[in-house]
Amino acid sequence: MKREIITTADGSKTIHFPEWNEQYHSKHGAIQEAYHVFIKHGLHYYGQSITETVHIEEPLNQLSILEIGFGTGLNALITLLESEKLQTKVDYVGVEAYPISQDEVSGLNYSSELNSDRLIFDKLHEVSWEEKHQISDLFSLIKQKKFFNEINDKDIYNLIYFDAFGARVQPELWTEDIFKKMYDALKESGVLVTYSAKGSVRRAMQSVGFTVEKLPGPPGKREMLRAAK
Repeated sequence: MKREIITTADGSKTIHFPEWNEQYHSKHGAIQEAYHVFIKHGLHYYGQSITETVHIEEPLNQLSILEIGFGTGLNALITLLESEKLQTKVDYVGVEAYPISQDEVSGLNYSSELNSDRLIFDKLHEVSWEEKHQISDLFSLIKQKKFFNEINDKDIYNLIYFDAFGARVQPELWTEDIFKKMYDALKESGVLVTYSAKGSVRRAMQSVGFTVEKLPGPPGKREMLRAAK
């Protein structure tokens, strides 16, 4: 399938699939979308909930995050940068069935747009799969090359970034079976965030036990979903 790198509205790049009319990130701004969905309503929200909710005993200085769809590595890069700001240790697992090519990595401009060291972004893609790597003092990464239905983790993660291709082109990634795996993988009081706000997605989440709320979406999208265990 043909893939091409395009520039989104905020100046950051993404990978576009013309046949599907689908891309890894929003055309309205790849970086804007990542910050809004996964950082503001995921990482920052979870950190705040730990502080404010007495029954959550997870220490503020350590989080375990699962990303469904490692893709371009943008969410991982921003989370690494945020871990430095927050002084929070992050153990990050990114699942991806079809890793992007080195040529595609070279064509992405996230480091310059985020004013970060290009070597860090390249390292996220260069390190080997299936092994834990310490990318920075506060950020470790395990990349797992497998399909989402092969995930069988139990009570491991505080936070899930659910960033699969949309239900319009890959509905099999947004089913009750997949969200049951996500529910099981989260620790008690864990949180899943996604850019999607489809009714079928919300109902699939609720059917496996999630408490789901609609939130304002990123630029170009009216709503998104956040689910809590």
